[in-house]
Amino acid sequence: YGAKIRAPHALVMTFLFKSGSLREKLRSIAQATYAHSRNLACFVFTYKGLLAAQARLQGKKIPFHSFLAACIGGWLVFGDNNPINSQIIMYLLSRVLFGLSRLAVQKGYIPQPRQDPFPLLAALVWGTVLWLFECHRETLQPSLQSSMTYLYEDSEVWHDLSDFLIYNKRTDNK
Repeated sequence: YGAKIRAPHALVMTFLFKSGSLREKLRSIAQATYAHSRNLACFVFTYKGLLAAQARLQGKKIPFHSFLAACIGGWLVFGDNNPINSQIIMYLLSRVLFGLSRLAVQKGYIPQPRQDPFPLLAALVWGTVLWLFECHRETLQPSLQSSMTYLYEDSEVWHDLSDFLIYNKRTDNK
């Protein structure tokens, strides 16, 4: 699963934003794919093992077991702050926040919104990320910085159609 997810992403991001030889790019793609796959496999093994151990020790499975097993697995496997782990954690965080907000409505902790709050969320997220990009760029994750630089700065220079299709930053003086 990790290879299925990471390989296409690494391929696109590498060819869009990284310089170097074809061999270096392919090596980078393979390393990112391997790291993502290995970490997911290690996490699943750790999580499932800890779940089984807790159920065996307590004689039954209880809901807290999944939380504790995942916390330990997350610490052990994803605790190293590197680009692969960082991206996985950011991906999960966004989905956790959505899930928690839906759960809060479901449980009655917050009222059901009268209208869809998504347009407001979209506005706040985009407003905040572009403010951070313009005023505090160093606080953003490096691949997000690269994407935003490509979209909002590199796009101000136009040579020909290859800028749009391949990459719009030339090293030669055309």
